[in-house]
Amino acid sequence: MVESIIPIVREASGLMVRSGFDVMEKGSSVNLVTSSDLAVQHFLVDRLSALIPGCGFICEEEDLDDESKEYTWIIDPIDGTANYARGISDCCISVALAKGGEVISGVVYSPWRNELYSADKGCGAYLNGKRLQVSSRPFSDAIFCTAMSTYRKEFAKACSDIIFDVYMRSNDVRRFGSAAIELCLLAAGHMELYFEMRLQPWDYAAASLILSEAGGVSCGFDGKPMSLHEPSMTIAANRESSLLELLRVVHKYVPELPY
Repeated sequence: MVESIIPIVREASGLMVRSGFDVMEKGSSVNLVTSSDLAVQHFLVDRLSALIPGCGFICEEEDLDDESKEYTWIIDPIDGTANYARGISDCCISVALAKGGEVISGVVYSPWRNELYSADKGCGAYLNGKRLQVSSRPFSDAIFCTAMSTYRKEFAKACSDIIFDVYMRSNDVRRFGSAAIELCLLAAGHMELYFEMRLQPWDYAAASLILSEAGGVSCGFDGKPMSLHEPSMTIAANRESSLLELLRVVHKYVPELPY
């Protein structure tokens, strides 16, 4: 299916113009939407509807949420909007296709990084056509990608405690500002651990399939797969033992899911 999705996503990226877009706030100055987000989403909904007539959509912008169909597209028109609005290249289009509540295809395209990640379930994950495989590095040599819960700053203290704990027992910490890109970098073997306190399905739906198909693992707070219908904690790693260790650290500072 990704072979049908990829040209549509590439075409949509032409709407991510470098200048001349409007920036609006969605409730606060840290939660932004641009006219490019809306243009990309409208384009994708129109073109992807034609691929699977009668499909549903779960999208970030304009409260488009219809999960009642057998096939559902899960779309983030621009993941990393704050980066995009400031001219930082770490932003991307993320498109996932779910069937019966399970993601079966995913495409993440970062045009200014010139990186197109893709996966069909059971067929492996690819970056610009080259097969991906997670790294074999242990927890002690891991690069940890994470964030401080930008939209819910009341969770920042717990996040900082987790970051410090992992940092002291791993290699180093990174932050790129796009969950989809970060999970794909894990899939490509550039890092080994990932944690975000609270993400939406469109942030991780496509990238989590790409990670899984590259040999990585991910889960929510309870150790089960992240929800496709509501916000979720997102924990990921290159291998099961590191995932379980990271989950133990998270539970040490967050004994109950705080939302």
